[in-house]
Amino acid sequence: MDINNLQRENIKNLKPYSTARDEYKGQASVFLDANENSFGSPLAEQDGMTRSYNRYPDPLQLDLKDAISKIKGVPIENTFLGNGSDEAIDLLYRAFCEPGKDNVIILPPTYGMYEVSAGINNVEVRKVNLLPNFQLDLDGIAEAIDANTKLIFICSPNNPTGNSIVRTDIETVLANFKGLVVIDEAYINYAKQRTFIQELTEYPNLVILQTFSKAWGLAALRLGMAFAARPVIDIFNKVKPPYNINQATQDIALEALRNIAQVNDWIKVTVAEREQLSADLAELESVKKVYPSDANFILVEIENANAVYNELVEQGIIVRDRSKVTLCEGCLRITIGTPEENKTLVAALKNR
Repeated sequence: MDINNLQRENIKNLKPYSTARDEYKGQASVFLDANENSFGSPLAEQDGMTRSYNRYPDPLQLDLKDAISKIKGVPIENTFLGNGSDEAIDLLYRAFCEPGKDNVIILPPTYGMYEVSAGINNVEVRKVNLLPNFQLDLDGIAEAIDANTKLIFICSPNNPTGNSIVRTDIETVLANFKGLVVIDEAYINYAKQRTFIQELTEYPNLVILQTFSKAWGLAALRLGMAFAARPVIDIFNKVKPPYNINQATQDIALEALRNIAQVNDWIKVTVAEREQLSADLAELESVKKVYPSDANFILVEIENANAVYNELVEQGIIVRDRSKVTLCEGCLRITIGTPEENKTLVAALKNR
């Protein structure tokens, strides 16, 4: 498969912006090339460390990618870092989908930004609902594909349902679709199912999205990852803004990557709490069903979901009302909190 033929014609011919840092190679002590403030920044001394925020950051984030590579096992040239996974989603549309002509397939219920980004980029969305068991409708997907279908988004573990998508079904889509298959693994750290990263060398049309916002606890940083074949990553780097990941984010993320043991401990506690909270909620008379989850949240069907949501808000407990979402009628999506937060939630539901 020639990935370059999938990109928009104007992107094929695009000459990317060349930054001062792209043009300069080697060692230097005097930087007079990028019109920066040569005197430093008000934040130069912070926490006893010198931080040179007056200089533009590495546009390709090579040090951070190298650290990620050691954890993920993915070469730097197969890694893209975005301002949240949302940037990678948007770039997929801008690079590969001709506005007003091409289309993408999404699988409701699923993450809402796939459709929002399509709307922003004037790209048709074709919806193929998941089956009642929240798995892929392979026949429906096959029927929806035409010559102008460029992307299929598969969220696994899925948001808001929490379940992993059957691996062999995803492989069927990968093997038979001629466009890009985007697997959003934002919640993969909490799942029994392994990541699709190992399949990158097998499928040139595979794009994997991951994030620092969930298990890594860095949602405020807005740092997302995309892993794909080199031609896809090259196109991402061609289209992205020159300095899309700021230096502070790169510094903090590097620091966080040294604390992987803490992250793994949090994952274990979260998974244990997920099972405990699921069991506690299942015992409540008002709860009709607790769906199995591979994520750090659970989908719960409950009587009078909207009223329950509002009652919890009044007590300062915020969950997500998903009762108007396809296949999630009457459901709340509940993030796994700390043990104390989970107990507070259960007590509030018991005392209604």
